[in-house]
Amino acid sequence: MPDTASAVRRPLWRDLGLAAGFGAVAALGLAPFNLWPLALFALAGVVWRFDRAPSVRRAAWAGWAAGTGYFLVALNWIVEPFLIDIARHGWMAPFALVFMAGGLALFWAAGSALAQWLAPRGRMRLPAFVAALTLAELVRGVIFTGFPWAQIGHVLIGSPLIQVAAWTGPGGLTLLALALAAALSRVPAQPLRAGVPVVIVTGGLILTAPALAPKPPETPGDAPVLRLMQPNAPQREKWDPEKIGFYFNRMLDYSAQAPAVDVSIWPETSVPAFLDDADQILSVIAERAQGAVSVIGIERREGWDYYNSLAVLQSDGAVSEVYDKHHLVPFGEYLPQGALLSRLGLAPMVDRFGGFTPGEEPRAIDLGPAGRAIPLICYEAVFPAEIRSVAERPDVLLQITNDAWFGTFSGPYQHFAQARLRAVEQGLPMVRVANTGISAVIAADGTTIAALPLGETGYLDVPRPAAAAPTLYARIGSWPLLGLVILVLVSAFAARRGQMHTTGH
Repeated sequence: MPDTASAVRRPLWRDLGLAAGFGAVAALGLAPFNLWPLALFALAGVVWRFDRAPSVRRAAWAGWAAGTGYFLVALNWIVEPFLIDIARHGWMAPFALVFMAGGLALFWAAGSALAQWLAPRGRMRLPAFVAALTLAELVRGVIFTGFPWAQIGHVLIGSPLIQVAAWTGPGGLTLLALALAAALSRVPAQPLRAGVPVVIVTGGLILTAPALAPKPPETPGDAPVLRLMQPNAPQREKWDPEKIGFYFNRMLDYSAQAPAVDVSIWPETSVPAFLDDADQILSVIAERAQGAVSVIGIERREGWDYYNSLAVLQSDGAVSEVYDKHHLVPFGEYLPQGALLSRLGLAPMVDRFGGFTPGEEPRAIDLGPAGRAIPLICYEAVFPAEIRSVAERPDVLLQITNDAWFGTFSGPYQHFAQARLRAVEQGLPMVRVANTGISAVIAADGTTIAALPLGETGYLDVPRPAAAAPTLYARIGSWPLLGLVILVLVSAFAARRGQMHTTGH
């Protein structure tokens, strides 16, 4: 129970600085650091800071400060797209990071305030905080088109506890991380009573978690062979007229390498033409592919609408499938409230033609010998609920992306980590082809079978892994988790009412 008198006397700035520091350290649990034990201790500091808040206002400020520190570190890569064309966009970089971090931290502030209001004291205080902050992270993933990147639970992706996501999805990892942190926050005051159970529970989870996810069967000997091609074109050179031909020919050379494969996969927007004007280029791609099906990332247009697309090209050059990216990146691929913001001189990063138009809802496509796949273009792979919205269970998840936008420090690694998480959640293998890396084939239990590192040029030939049985999360989604969170919050509210009646308030 917080010491209200001493908490009121402490300067607000000191509390905020401490909370921000804990949040910043907690972000080191994310890729590329993957210091998940350190992240749990830092989250315990966030919980401790909340537990000492004397009022709803101070709890909200503590939550906001912790969230701001966390997102400043977690999303440092957000400045990278603005540095591609420094003359036009460079001035926005610091504002983008600061406003993004402070804005997303409002969800932590709201969760902390709700928990403080529901449980100002008593046994339900920490459970209310865990549930409220988990709910805030779930809401962050869907509201205003959603941004579930760097969720609290993602600090566990680099741990054996990732397998819990097969049952609960990413929200369950958030709940688990916060619950462990809440238990750790009690250890200094009660070393034996709190510390021993924490060690036992954590150790037990680490030992048993790998058995939680359905195990994929062995890859059969006759599995279709996929060629993942990574041209490694820096974003500054990708659309340079003097360099376009160089990188395109590199991809053609990769396609033509022996031995022949079943499917060759190109990264996002790697074909330098619009699909509707590309008959000659498509013929060349098909000819060099040695009879393989080619999956290409290409832009297309219909009238004044432009799409970021994936096309499946048969060995005779015919296009058999076209998928248009439906979940676009705000400010990157389109401008929210475009008419208003355009008047202020703003434009999306991809503004050669004023941004993209969203495609239809997600669906499965036919990859010929490689079976059925749910296509995910870049950013779409961070939205697990949208993958679940496809009624048909495919053979594989297929992500094509251009992570050159994200720099070389943390962004591409976090994006890749989320691809691993999608595989575990769904019990499906993930095939990921990235312009600058990381290109990889990921088994249905999240194991990386083969990968091309970030910044490396080349290709991989890998048999397509087999899918596992549908996971619990794939079947029913986050509804049980949401029900548990609401149950805890309702219980906290009931306890609060009971305390008010007892004290006569």
